[in-house]
Amino acid sequence: MGERDYPARPWTGVGVIVWRGDEVVLVRRGKEPRKGQWSIPGGMQELGETARAAGIREVMEETGLAIAIDGLIDVIDLIVPDDAGRIRTHYTLIDYYGHCLEEGVEPRPGDDVDACCWVSHVNLKEYGLWPQTQRVIDESRILRQRGILSGQFTTGE
Repeated sequence: MGERDYPARPWTGVGVIVWRGDEVVLVRRGKEPRKGQWSIPGGMQELGETARAAGIREVMEETGLAIAIDGLIDVIDLIVPDDAGRIRTHYTLIDYYGHCLEEGVEPRPGDDVDACCWVSHVNLKEYGLWPQTQRVIDESRILRQRGILSGQFTTGE
């Protein structure tokens, strides 16, 4: 049983979809939970830290990219009961959209990540993303195309 099993309250995780043209940065988890799985950069919010600050910090720790947060994409609750109906895990996941503050910068793995890279939206399916992660990336892409989200992007996709 892990430290996050059977919590007294939800754990708050923050993820950021960082776009560069038609690419997003993905990270491969180097530690549990979800070791070896690809995702967007993110992690746990710390006490006294705003959700936005947590997203910026996690992207920097995991990829070395300095970013700005442009908007909220979604809030997802992941609640998993055990066989007896007790809550085994409960995560509240806050997903933002952001952009790099510098152009031409490549991500480099750090913290609990063993790989990271820019991936074209047309190739995302090859990375076996959690369906909710794929969904929020797709939603952010649609919002970008409609010009609803601010930040540095092109609409010619």
